[in-house]
Amino acid sequence: MKKISILLLLITTCFMAQAQTKDETNVLTAVENMRLALISGERAALQNVAAEDLSYGHSSGKLQNKTEFVEAIANGSSDFVSVEYKNQTVKVTGKTALVRHELHAKTNDGGKPGEVHLGILLVWQKQGREWKLLGRQAYKLIEVK
Repeated sequence: MKKISILLLLITTCFMAQAQTKDETNVLTAVENMRLALISGERAALQNVAAEDLSYGHSSGKLQNKTEFVEAIANGSSDFVSVEYKNQTVKVTGKTALVRHELHAKTNDGGKPGEVHLGILLVWQKQGREWKLLGRQAYKLIEVK
């Protein structure tokens, strides 16, 4: 009887973890789609990842809506050559997900090569079956000496 109870507990735990993991996995897929859209600059991919009510905050304090965000990447004024995420975490609560990571990227904004190293908070909202980027705030990373 004890073995059956332990087995049932393990099965229940696996199903509970799997339910959590499914949303987290879907959010992480959306985050990866955003990363690829930033690099490609494809207008349709950028529009697809963003919610209509997007608030996209830069570390400088500049805010963009969905149209401004898409246009800046698509026209190359903000050009990502490569993007890497480090120390990423995801927390899903209902239809909202918070993703934090460090963004390390090579850029070519306006034809001028550069690098950025920022902390990022992404707010994702489940709209129908898809996760859409509702909010993004970048901040400067503090160097530890």
